Amino acid sequence: MALSQRSSELNNFRLFSTAWTSCSQPSRPFPVNPSPFLSRSGPYGATRLTYSIAGCSEHSHRYVAENILHNSPLDQSSRWSGVNESPNVKQWLLLRLDSLSVVDSITFGKYYKRTRIPRIELREFKVYVGMTPDHMTEILAASLRDDSTAETFPLRHFNSAGVCFPCRYVKIVPLTAHSHSFHISVWFVALTGTDDELETQYKEKAALRQILKHLRQRRFLAPYKSILATTGVQVEHPLVTQLYESIVSNGAWSEAEDVLRTAASTGLFDAYLQSYQPHAIWRRLYGVDADGDAPSRRGGHTMCIDEDNGLIYLLGGWDGNKSLDDFWVYDIAADRWRLISHSVSQEKGGPGPRSCHKMVFDTKTGAIYVLGGLLEGDNATEEPAEDEGTAGEEARREHYYAFADFYRYHTRGADAGSWELISNDTAASGGPPLILDHQMVMDSETQTLYVHGGRVNDGDSNITKYSEFYSYYVPSRQWKLLRPTVDSGTPHASLTQRLGHSMVFDPNDRTLFIFSGMYGEEDQKYLADMYAYNIDTNVATEVFSNYAAAGGPERAFTKRSVIDPSLQEIYVFCGLTRQRKGQLPRLETTASSWICRYRDSTWMRILPEDVDGDADAELLSGLSEERQPRARYAHQVVYNSKTKTVYLHGGNAGRLLENGELDDKQTGEDAVEEQRLDDFWSMKLKRPGPDEVIRRAKFQIRCQQFRELCTQVPAVQALKFLQTQVSEVVDHGSSEAQTFRDLLSYLMSAQARPKKRTRDEVSEDSNTTSAKEQEDEGEKSADMKVEVPQEIFQQRTEVFEGLLKFFPPGEKEPESNLVDMVDWYEESMDD
Repeated sequence: MALSQRSSELNNFRLFSTAWTSCSQPSRPFPVNPSPFLSRSGPYGATRLTYSIAGCSEHSHRYVAENILHNSPLDQSSRWSGVNESPNVKQWLLLRLDSLSVVDSITFGKYYKRTRIPRIELREFKVYVGMTPDHMTEILAASLRDDSTAETFPLRHFNSAGVCFPCRYVKIVPLTAHSHSFHISVWFVALTGTDDELETQYKEKAALRQILKHLRQRRFLAPYKSILATTGVQVEHPLVTQLYESIVSNGAWSEAEDVLRTAASTGLFDAYLQSYQPHAIWRRLYGVDADGDAPSRRGGHTMCIDEDNGLIYLLGGWDGNKSLDDFWVYDIAADRWRLISHSVSQEKGGPGPRSCHKMVFDTKTGAIYVLGGLLEGDNATEEPAEDEGTAGEEARREHYYAFADFYRYHTRGADAGSWELISNDTAASGGPPLILDHQMVMDSETQTLYVHGGRVNDGDSNITKYSEFYSYYVPSRQWKLLRPTVDSGTPHASLTQRLGHSMVFDPNDRTLFIFSGMYGEEDQKYLADMYAYNIDTNVATEVFSNYAAAGGPERAFTKRSVIDPSLQEIYVFCGLTRQRKGQLPRLETTASSWICRYRDSTWMRILPEDVDGDADAELLSGLSEERQPRARYAHQVVYNSKTKTVYLHGGNAGRLLENGELDDKQTGEDAVEEQRLDDFWSMKLKRPGPDEVIRRAKFQIRCQQFRELCTQVPAVQALKFLQTQVSEVVDHGSSEAQTFRDLLSYLMSAQARPKKRTRDEVSEDSNTTSAKEQEDEGEKSADMKVEVPQEIFQQRTEVFEGLLKFFPPGEKEPESNLVDMVDWYEESMDD
């Protein structure tokens, strides 16, 4: 670069430094939101945002995009309609906000006409936001109901670092309509969010960080340091800065590896490790009691866990002929079952035989609560599973009990080992009626039970009646009917009325997650939505309207789920699926397991255990031919958050043919019975640990160290370093092996070029120098402050930037580059 050009650029960046002096600390202008579901409106309150139409795909006739600015639900022409009916043609609307804003919700108005059934001609859609039309990020994939009620959707407006991000453009991409006979139409769109001064400051600081990154990449260190000193803005975590100095500025390789170990110990790699798609390590458990017995084959039973004492309790279920009332406890450490009672109904205050009930454990008092279920009666028989309202375990004819009983079992204190009938009719005291396939969780901190959904067991199996949402305050023994609001609108009935669903509780965020299951009185449908209900504010937020379209599992019934609040992950296990309405439910071919990371609303499939090439694969299979549980439903799972272990027991594996083989199609006249299971499994997720990140980073660092040695020392010394220092950190079973082999070719080509000696410390007879001495010798350049050649500087910068993937987004320099914005800037100047 010519000296005059370099001076001119330095002067320009000094002007930048002066212009940004108003951007003072803190370096993060927005607080980290502890939970994306605590407040829909963000940290500063939401207001209606104004926008204009920046563009759209081709419209039909007079139905122009500007019509969506007006909320006229009775005006049939007040809409935008695409010209194409085919879903294969991409259609879109681009909105330009009048000011830079954080957008936290979008509302779709709908057309209503009293003389006919209301119809909205938009079903599935996606929403993108960005600073420019060319750089946009997807923040929502959802679908609209076919009714006349406006719908509001919360939009993701926090990045992975928990910081609000503003935008200037919003893009709506319609995907499908409710009917192929109609053009896709959008009637009205409203946006809410914030456009306060703090968002402007965020933009300024984001731009400043881009400039600082650009300066350092171009080695303009004087203006770089001047801006840092003037504004106090941090480009990255101090350890990341130290890593840059060690690698790029000084070539201090040992120091760089020390920084990596420090970063691992401070948890900077945790987010990267958690984002890895894990493998499930399943182990079959064969523990029995003193008599060699264990819980028999069953489905529709219930389990709960005492994490502090490592005990799992199991109660009841259906064995195909009768409801059960045996009560077991499993000692995790000893791998032993113990039969607490052959028949709890024979004990004072104990519940009768039942299935499809729920049981929870109170960590504060050691009490176990039991509610609901199908109760055993004289005429209880099993019917074909075509009444999918209760799916096999739940489809048999119920003997109607008029009262909904409620029980407590004591595991601690003077009453340990005894049952207590809390109420013989919860409905009479303001609680739910007798229900089954509901969900129940315990908030031990406030001593409150939450009971959600389920089917009302009133003896009428022809009509599905759904229970609602209740809380039970233990100290006062009072029930309360909960009426949650969904953001600013009215809750859809399926929020509270569903069965065979999942509900888990995050006590840190005070949030219940309610998802999956089935809803509908006549045309029952499987659900793939998810709501986050904040128990302190009584507000529910729709996290997914269709998680299957957002990369999650298929919509399903009787999925089983557990939660890890510390990792903010929900683990979801197999259930019954159905391709479309009217079809019989069926099991998946193989059992699938999923993770929902609700912090950033993402789904990830859990991979099976990888034992290929392992000579000891039979041992890894847990002394069983099966390496993981087969697909099933009506099973039970619990989770030990202390040991990060899932436990799964029993369930229904589907119908058997007359020859004893599994009927995968779930149809056929020769299907005679369902196969209930008694197998018991544990599962842990296998993710790479911090040591693996350090190894990968070391490999990249030592590869660069080797490249530089190739031009500084004789080939014999460089080769020895390759065979010892680089070889010990390479994974020969991955793509690193090819990189390692390519280094030998690099050595040959480097030796063919004239050597560039920057130090005369390397003697002609240094063939016997140790690898450690080579490394120390290479690091002397840091103390000598020798100018690093541009080629080496670029190589070191690439290595450093390659290591940044291991660090959280909020702790490293921006991923985008300033030069990528030049085209957009020049185009905007020409407007």
